[in-house]
Amino acid sequence: MDINNFIVQVAIAEHKIFAEQIVEEMAESAKARGTGIAKRSAEYVAGKMQDGKAVIAFHKDGSWAGFCYIETWSHGQFVANSGLVVAPPYRKVGLAHAIKEKIFELSRVKYPKAKIFGLTTGLAVMKINSDLGYEPVTYSELTQDEEFWKGCQSCVNFEILKSKDRKICMCTAMLYDPAEKKHEAAKMFAEELQKKPKLYERFMRIKQHLVLKNKPKARLKAIFGFFLLIIKHKIVG
Repeated sequence: MDINNFIVQVAIAEHKIFAEQIVEEMAESAKARGTGIAKRSAEYVAGKMQDGKAVIAFHKDGSWAGFCYIETWSHGQFVANSGLVVAPPYRKVGLAHAIKEKIFELSRVKYPKAKIFGLTTGLAVMKINSDLGYEPVTYSELTQDEEFWKGCQSCVNFEILKSKDRKICMCTAMLYDPAEKKHEAAKMFAEELQKKPKLYERFMRIKQHLVLKNKPKARLKAIFGFFLLIIKHKIVG
């Protein structure tokens, strides 16, 4: 299947007929990954379409193929591209990347000064984010808006996040800061992930071991700092 067989566009009000299908697939995808997401209603998703704050993808035959929407936090200082989902028949053809690019562009147009961030446990999403200029950061650099963090309550790892005073969890935080004119570190990291995907897998294994074993925070900070050093200076074995 070719990516050229899809249309990726800003969603409009008329697309609300797909809202129920979208939220059902979001829930199923989260269940399959073994993680939780901030649960959204079909009405909420339809509202994002109505407001022009969502991107939707269709196969050329007219069937729904994928979706993502924009959320704002801390009075518009932070933006999250949330709810990324691709219908099962259309996965592994590059559609997720195309949707993320489109929603990133839309976010930059609507909120040019906002920092764009995300939390992920997936290598594929991390690669896409790196391509767009996101860089791994600590949780302290994300929005501290309580409403955002409430969305983590449905995740299976929420108790870990809470026990760590919301400073670290299984997800990796990534941030695009428009104030930073250069994003060489992100591009560098994207290249390294492409060449050596086991780099990220190795980091995640170490990180999860330390988090689950309740190791001292200093050690958690040290392993994350080392990971950032790898990204920024290409210290790759």
